[in-house]
Amino acid sequence: MLDGMGMRRFVAALAVPLVTVAPLAACDPGSSSEPDGEPTPSSAPESCGEDYLEDLDDRDRLAQLLMVGVRGSEDAITVVREHHIGGVFIGGWTDVSFLDDGPIGAMQAASRIPVMVAIDEEGGRVSRVAGLFGAIPSARESARTMSPHEVRALGRERGEQLAGLGITVDFAPVVDVSEQPDGGVIGDRSYSDDPQTVTEYATAFAAGLDEAGVLPVIKHFPGHGRASGDSHSGLATTPPLESLREDEFLPYEQMIGTLPLGVMTGHLEVPGLTPAGEPASLSPQVIDVLRSGDGGRWAGHDGVVFTDDLSGMKAITDRHPVPEAVELALAAGNDIALWLTTDEVPEVLDHLQAALNSGDLDAEQINRSVLRVAEAKGLLDCDPSSP
Repeated sequence: MLDGMGMRRFVAALAVPLVTVAPLAACDPGSSSEPDGEPTPSSAPESCGEDYLEDLDDRDRLAQLLMVGVRGSEDAITVVREHHIGGVFIGGWTDVSFLDDGPIGAMQAASRIPVMVAIDEEGGRVSRVAGLFGAIPSARESARTMSPHEVRALGRERGEQLAGLGITVDFAPVVDVSEQPDGGVIGDRSYSDDPQTVTEYATAFAAGLDEAGVLPVIKHFPGHGRASGDSHSGLATTPPLESLREDEFLPYEQMIGTLPLGVMTGHLEVPGLTPAGEPASLSPQVIDVLRSGDGGRWAGHDGVVFTDDLSGMKAITDRHPVPEAVELALAAGNDIALWLTTDEVPEVLDHLQAALNSGDLDAEQINRSVLRVAEAKGLLDCDPSSP
C-alpha cells in the first residue's frame, strides 16, 4: 500500500492532473450530486472507499482491474475511452511515437480516472527505452560492478526519465534468486544466486524508482530463478514450497512493507502449494501466501498484485483462452490482470460481468481490488481491506 508521500509522488507522475477524476474522488460523506450538478441528500457512505465505488458500475469496476498492451496512441486512446480500462502496458511492439510528448497525455485526457501506464524497464536485455535514454546494466552486471548506493541512483535516474514520459509503473526489479547462465530465461535479469544480495540490490533499485514517482513491481512471485522450464514456452515448476521459504521468499519477506511496491505473480507450478498443473498466477493458495506473509512468517502484502502476461505465454495459453484466464486470475486474488493486446477487451469484460452476475467472481473481493488500484493511483487514502 502506498503511504501518503508515495501516493503524491505517483499522482505527480501522471500525465494529467488528479482533478480529472473529481466526480469520482469526492470523499465527503455528507453530500452528493445528481448528474446535473444539483446537490441531493447523500446515503452517507462511511468511507471515501465506499463513495468511490458507488460512482462506478460493475463493468467499470471490472475494467479498472485490466491492463492491456497497446500498439500506439490511437489504440490506447480508443480502449481507454470506450472501455474505461485501468491500465496500459508499453511493450516491445508498441510504436515508439507513443512515448513522444503528447500521446500519453491525450490518452489520460480520454479517461475520467487516471490510467496506470506500465513498462518493463529492467535494464540489460529487457529495456524499452534504451533507444531514448541509453542502455543501463542488467541486474547481474549491476551487482557485479556497482554499489547499492549507485544502483539506487541509477533507479532514480531511470525512474525520472520514465516519469517524464508519463509512465507510472515499472515491472522491475526482478527479485528471482538465480544462478542460471546470463542468457537463461532469468539469467542476468537476477542480481545474484544469493538471496541477501538480491534483496539489497533490488531494494536499492526499487527505492530509486519510488523516489522518482514510479511504482516498482517486484517479480516473479513465488520465484522463477530455480524453476525447471520457461513459462514463456510452457508451465515451469519451482522447487518445493519448503525450499522456496529458504531462498526465493526472502526478498519478498524483507522488502514488503519497507517501501511502496507492487508484486507480479509468475506462471509457475509449486510442489506442495499449487494443485498439479495450476500456475501460481491463477492459484488462490499462492495469493494467500503473498497476502498473509506465508501464514504470518513475514509481513503480508496488501498492495497491488499484477499477473504476468496472460496471452503470450504458453504456461497459460495452452490451458485457457484469455477471458477465462483473466477470470481465474481475478478470482484467485490478483488485483490486475495483464495481457498483450486490446482486441480481447470487450469479450473479457462481457465474460467477467457474467461471472460477477453468477457469483463466480466475488463482488467484495472485486471491490477490494478496485480500491487497491485506486489507492495505488493516489486517488484514495483509505484502507482497501474494509470497503
